[in-house]
Amino acid sequence: MACCRIAMLYGVMTISGVAAGVPYVALPPAGNSGPAPMVAVWHLLDPPRSEEGMAEAVPMHGVPAWRVYFGLPMVGKRPHPGGMPEILRLAAEDYVLNIAKPVVDQAAAEFPAALAEVREQLSIADGPIGVAGGSMGGMVAYEVTARAEVPIVAAALVNPLTRLAQVVESQLVRQFTGREYVWSPESRAVADRFDFVRRADEIKVPLLIVQGEEDDLSFREPVALVRKALGARADLVTVPGMGHPIADEPSTGQNEHGRRVDAEFTRWFHNRWLSSRA
Repeated sequence: MACCRIAMLYGVMTISGVAAGVPYVALPPAGNSGPAPMVAVWHLLDPPRSEEGMAEAVPMHGVPAWRVYFGLPMVGKRPHPGGMPEILRLAAEDYVLNIAKPVVDQAAAEFPAALAEVREQLSIADGPIGVAGGSMGGMVAYEVTARAEVPIVAAALVNPLTRLAQVVESQLVRQFTGREYVWSPESRAVADRFDFVRRADEIKVPLLIVQGEEDDLSFREPVALVRKALGARADLVTVPGMGHPIADEPSTGQNEHGRRVDAEFTRWFHNRWLSSRA
């Protein structure tokens, strides 16, 4: 395992490395010395906004599988060269084309190669995987699931960015960018593509969505529509008192909301998928 670094996180062995240029943190399955299944996870841009933070907030220790937390482009270990000031400038200039599109498209496009390489680096069994993510990382998980370039058997999302146009036109993004968004034909096409209410029929696997009751309506409303469209294939859990972030600043550790999300994700992957493979 020369490619990786081993450390201890709250008494649990944690492995960090890079697979096909993508940084990751991996938590091994407890009590399993041989190859095990895997759940791929993408973090939020709100806390937890890194692969390490997501592993701390949603470790899923009860899932008998590798949990591999991938870093998103433009942040964390792959920051934009101009840093946060340049990201804020780019977001104000065009949130759809400068932030959402490059982050989600790159993360989804690089995933098959990263998965293939992390399989070589860790003791991961052949076969289908689970995917999970939060907020924009949830949109990456939506996109990876819809593309179906790798076999996937179950997905779990928390406060996912489900319908890009609705979020972009919300007060949240207006506050972030300081202005109303001006649509162009190119950005409208991107928003149409990143509309998983419209694309719900492309989600062919069981889907869990954990939604904060106090999250913005632009996140909550599309989630309810996806749940309705998928019917028995989907499960929606609403968490009272939870907003959009699932960790506290500085984006490390596990708070009460992270614990609830962690419990729901653990239940979902254990009961819906991994328990049948044990």
